[in-house]
Amino acid sequence: MDASDLRQLLASLQFSDSAFPSGFYTMSHGLEGYSQAGLVDRGDVRDLLEDLLVHAVGPGDATALAVAHRAARATDWDGVQEADQRLFASKLTAEMRRASVRSGHQLIDMAGEVVGGDGIAEYAGRVTARATPGCQPVATAVVYASTGLTTRSAVASDLFAYAVSFVGAALRLRLTDQRHAQVVLYDIAPVIERVALDAVERDLQDLGGCAPVADIMSARHERADARLFAS
Repeated sequence: MDASDLRQLLASLQFSDSAFPSGFYTMSHGLEGYSQAGLVDRGDVRDLLEDLLVHAVGPGDATALAVAHRAARATDWDGVQEADQRLFASKLTAEMRRASVRSGHQLIDMAGEVVGGDGIAEYAGRVTARATPGCQPVATAVVYASTGLTTRSAVASDLFAYAVSFVGAALRLRLTDQRHAQVVLYDIAPVIERVALDAVERDLQDLGGCAPVADIMSARHERADARLFAS
């Protein structure tokens, strides 16, 4: 691993860290809805995470990230915008759209100060002008393209950040403990690898997951009387 590879690794570690203020800590990614419906307990956390990665996040967010990352590296900003708009339209519930856009805006704003560069500025300008929604996976793609990270590494890094956020929500919802959470994260790594590799092979026309129960849980959650998480 040469110096540039190390710099890229460090960038991915920084932006995927749970302490990075991207807004991921405000999301349960549907888990709170499942918990409120009594459909998940400690033993279900890992399997639910896998189902969401394979059937929803992989074909949706991860695919949009891969497409947008390739476009950003080619300075095809219309292509980035198209991926962003398609992803936004594919999110069926209002809270999932709001959560993704809120996190994306926070990320690209932070990246302008932390990383900088013409690519981030171009995308941020389009977000500010409301020409593109600014979904979190697409904002992540632009940031990682600006740091030189490969598409495969960018997708894998963001999927891991999703998994950490999901498990963190399980902790706060008392569906797991610190030890079991780490077991889940280590055990889910082969799934993340497979989902990332599949996403990299997809094109924009392949974008779109199918997780109807997750959509129903999200729709119920956004109307719940009490919520700990934004999604």
